[in-house]
Formats: sequence, C-alpha cells, structure tokens
Amino acid sequence: MSENNTSPAHDPNPYTEETLKTFRAITTASLADAVEQHGQRGYLAGVIHQIAPGEGTLVGPAVTVREIPAAEAGPPTHALDAIDESPAGSIVCIDAGGADIAVWGGLMTAGAVARHLAGCVLDGGVRDVTEINRDFPSFAVYARSTVPATTLGRIRTVALNEPVVVGDVDIRPGDLIVADRDGVVRIPAHLVVPVLDTAQEIEEREKEQTRLILGSGSLREGLSRYNRI
Repeated sequence: MSENNTSPAHDPNPYTEETLKTFRAITTASLADAVEQHGQRGYLAGVIHQIAPGEGTLVGPAVTVREIPAAEAGPPTHALDAIDESPAGSIVCIDAGGADIAVWGGLMTAGAVARHLAGCVLDGGVRDVTEINRDFPSFAVYARSTVPATTLGRIRTVALNEPVVVGDVDIRPGDLIVADRDGVVRIPAHLVVPVLDTAQEIEEREKEQTRLILGSGSLREGLSRYNRI
C-alpha cells in the first residue's frame, strides 16, 4: 500500500470548551452504555488502558494515524505531522494493529505538550513512561502496553486523519474521545449531542438508584425501579 499524504486538519477544536467540560464530568461507563443505546459500540478493548493519567478525565477530538509493519528504517512521518499540526486539545489515536513496540515516547510527548495536545490513545506500546509521568504530568497516555522497543525498522506510518481501528473500534477524525481509569470510549461525531443527553440521564438514574439502595438497605430493591445494574 502506498503512503497516503493526507494533510492534518488545521481547523480549531470542533467542540466548545463547555461541551468538553460537560463530558469530563461523565464516566466512561455511562458513556459506553449511552453509545450502545444509540446503536453502536463505543468502548475500546480493555487492553487499551491508562498508562499516564494526565489531569482528570481525558476528553478531546480524535486525530488518527495508521501504522503498518515495515522492515525499512524511517521516521514516523504522519505521527510527527499529527503532533505538530493538530489543533490544541486534540487526542492522537494511533492504529498500530496491536504491535508490541513503542509507537510513542518521551520526545513525542514533549512535542505534543508544546503543541497543547491533550493525550494519546495507542493500539500499540509506549516507552519512556517514567519520563512522561515525571516531566509531563498533564499529558494522558492510554496504550496497549509499555515496551522499550523502537519503531525504527519495524513499522512505518501510512495514513493521517483517515478512519482507523483502535481497540477493535472504528475511529474517524473528529470523533470525540473520552478516557478515564475504566478505559476509553469513542463517540461518533454525529452522535455527540444525543449521547451526551443519554449519558446524563443514565448518571441521574444511577444517583437515584444509589440513594434507593442506601435508603432501603437492599440492592435488589434499589435496582428494581430501573431494572439496571
């Protein structure tokens, strides 16, 4: 497959700060359920997990990169373009097919922080974790693994801002990514508003259920009204 020379988007973050703030207050568990209620799967496979927590819940638009195995050495061009040219607040999502190599590291994190990106989600590995957590505590990393192996001579980037698959879920540029201790959820861009409404309803019901459980002293009684657990 030939290299794709698609340029990264130069548009500003497509979501308002108020929208991002609202999503930061909602758990990924509620969002995963909400996306499913709208007929899609939103949650990424559990192997994509929190490596560097950043500051609270990670929320932002996806910038996508695809990487494939390759024997020749060379720089991860599209990933570097994604870091240098994406809007502030973006989340770099790298489809590396689950490769057990580090598709992200300390220098890439430095570049991302310099460009005010929010974090990265990797279907592959990350290295320099001690450095990232120590020097860049605001930057969030979610990845399949931690591994010291370099990409050079093992993998190359072939696409930027095209649909990718990360953690068994399709991600398109501009989809909203939300991640916390439970994992990562992708919300299709066209479903952001209805999913938010549904997720807020779910959170309110769960608060009411919690009150019923504590008040009644019974899990079954507390659950019976909403038939949800």
